[in-house]
Amino acid sequence: MIALPQKIVCVGLNYRDHAEEQGTDLPERPLLFAKWPNTLIASGDPIRIPSISQKVDYEAELGVVIGRRASGVSAGDALAHVEGYVVANDVSGRDLQFSDGQWVRGKSLDTFLPVSELVPASQIPDPQSLPIRAILNGEVMQDSSTSNMIFGVAEIVSFVSQAITLEPGDLIITGTPAGVGAFRDPPVWLKPGDEITIEIDGLGSITNPVVAA
Repeated sequence: MIALPQKIVCVGLNYRDHAEEQGTDLPERPLLFAKWPNTLIASGDPIRIPSISQKVDYEAELGVVIGRRASGVSAGDALAHVEGYVVANDVSGRDLQFSDGQWVRGKSLDTFLPVSELVPASQIPDPQSLPIRAILNGEVMQDSSTSNMIFGVAEIVSFVSQAITLEPGDLIITGTPAGVGAFRDPPVWLKPGDEITIEIDGLGSITNPVVAA
């Protein structure tokens, strides 16, 4: 797993197919929120479902690890500040997220961000052409590509850096495609005994069992 970042910056509603499944208009600019480092776990570690949330969801995401300090960088220069990429699962307590009216508590429960080992940016020449999947108990639930992002990695890094100085080791997770549990009919929630895998071609995969806290 990556070293603990100073900041974890997240982007909501950043795939066209995910916006479509919600019947939501595409955002005009990246929608940012935060998770805290207490969420981070490695592949193989258990995702712990707390008693305060009964609607826990998976979200396959591309993670971006900053390698050089970035403040006010242009989109054209943004990728030069990226150290590498990780596979991430933005686990979300939807009942807390939606009832709170803001997302930090529902997104920042302990163990709610499994991530992979870092793959250097030099090995990923185009972060906008990576197939991405979520597989729950052997069934493919999300199957998309980072080409469906509304805002690409370079645009996100630039946008964040206009307001927030990004330091080496900071992590940005870049949104999830269609197929999350909350918008299925009926909804699908993670439960103890489940196993959830996130795959991104070129970056590998992470697999985590789900247990009761």
